[in-house]
Amino acid sequence: MVEQVAGARVRATTVAGALVVALLAGCSWGTADVAGPSVAPTVTASPTPQALSATPADAAPASVVTGDEAQAALATSAALLAEAPVVVLATAGDAAAVLTAASAAVATGAPVLLAADGIDVGAELTRLGAQHALVVGEVTPEVLPAGLATVAVPAGADADALTQATGLSFGDVSPVPAGGEGAAVRALAGPGPAVLVPEGQAPTPADASGAATDPSVAPTPGGGTATLPPTAPVVATGVLALADGTVPAAAAATLRALGVPVADVPGGDPRATSGAVQAVAAAAPTSVIAFGETFGTPELLAARTATARTGVELPGGGQVVFPAVPGQAGKRYVALYGTPGSGALGVLGEQDVPATLARAAQHADLYRGLTSDTVVPAVEIIASIASAGPEDDGTYSRKRSVDDLRPLVDAAGAAGQYVVLDLQPGRQDFLTQAQAYTELLELPHVGLALDPEWRLAPDQVHLRQIGSVGIDEVNATAAWLAQLTRDRNLPQKMFVLHQFSLRMISDRERLDTSHDELAPLIHVDGQGGQPAKAGTWAALRNGAPGVHWGWKNFYDEDVPMLDPAQTYQVQPVPDLVTYQ
Repeated sequence: MVEQVAGARVRATTVAGALVVALLAGCSWGTADVAGPSVAPTVTASPTPQALSATPADAAPASVVTGDEAQAALATSAALLAEAPVVVLATAGDAAAVLTAASAAVATGAPVLLAADGIDVGAELTRLGAQHALVVGEVTPEVLPAGLATVAVPAGADADALTQATGLSFGDVSPVPAGGEGAAVRALAGPGPAVLVPEGQAPTPADASGAATDPSVAPTPGGGTATLPPTAPVVATGVLALADGTVPAAAAATLRALGVPVADVPGGDPRATSGAVQAVAAAAPTSVIAFGETFGTPELLAARTATARTGVELPGGGQVVFPAVPGQAGKRYVALYGTPGSGALGVLGEQDVPATLARAAQHADLYRGLTSDTVVPAVEIIASIASAGPEDDGTYSRKRSVDDLRPLVDAAGAAGQYVVLDLQPGRQDFLTQAQAYTELLELPHVGLALDPEWRLAPDQVHLRQIGSVGIDEVNATAAWLAQLTRDRNLPQKMFVLHQFSLRMISDRERLDTSHDELAPLIHVDGQGGQPAKAGTWAALRNGAPGVHWGWKNFYDEDVPMLDPAQTYQVQPVPDLVTYQ
């Protein structure tokens, strides 16, 4: 379940194939006036009609809208509105009518609904308490509830026709090319929105209207020339719309009518790109409504949005370790491996902190010309070190303190480098050791690596046996790390499993890769001759779960060590390359 604020309640709305599932949090919506006063003055001898305004619904942490244009229009209304005394109606598939309806909606602050087979427009009009409808083009009267007062305008109506019908002013005519309807509607702004018409079609005057009106309502004098009562748009404060592609025009019109901004989120994950993260952070929404199946469930979207709201990005940009957004660069990592202050355990410890970061950056630079992806320098720090003796706690693992590691961890973050903490736990379990480094793992640029080679059974000793770990312990550690990440609204974390033998991780096929907060990676640690290393790589990839892959280059043990170009000839190209 999505974590909700006090007073939260749950609502689920499914509309004929369009999904709107929202976990509603009890927060208030703004009702700022846009096109005039929302409250009539005191009645005098010549009373002024009260302007009618829509009432936004309680904000939901997340709603996801899918389906065709009529389903999306209905779903958007259901998600965002509690009441709407005035609505705009058109027929799905009539581009001219939908564009006219959009212009009218932005001017009046009314939602747009589309009549179509399988869409119960009447039920939504009743739920909204609609009293008046601007009917654009041909709408079958049977879809309208009895007692609804209607005003008709033609599809493709000109500014005079819209002014006559609404009593409001409109801007210039704006031709819209086929396929550009959603973008054109998103660009509408009131008061005085542009009059949208299909490209190549002349605007239609009011007297050309053939629009139907509800036969249960007495005709208004002048036929389709009657005027709606005064209206005043309101702003649905705290709401941000997210789009992976185009928002259907009618749904976009309702968003614009309520002053809801739209942010583009390629791929459907608001964490994936720097642009999406910063758009969400700048808007600081209490609610998002997303358009497209790529956004997943409302619960997933709510969690991702909470992370994006922080605006904190990973080295290389965004909040996803390995983003996969069509048309945009991904990320790969090049790291130094070892522990600070000890050259015996890897190249990371052969120099002080500033020189280590400079060396990591130099290694990454060698790979940048070999890929279109962003190459991020990194350091993999051995946080707990396998020891020959039992140590004071009997674990055969010497744990570096948080204070020992923090200078390098903090300096790496400041330099835009990623950090992975590597655990060699001896006779202690991985979860217990990981929890000891919670303070560092709470930092956004710090991930976790498990090194099963150094995970001993109670009767084992390092270098006499090669360690191993059961998958349940791995999954428990992953679950804890994912929960920590989710609870702190942290960017996604790299979760690395070191392996050079299949028996090092038993039942590996049951690895839980479902945590959206983690990017699991199997790091192939084989050393020696390149044919042997290639064989290990192939063996470990055979039957593996869906993960990313890492490759290690050993300065002293590899015969020969691959250069960067040769390393990136390994297939698939490693997502993480470390040097030891």
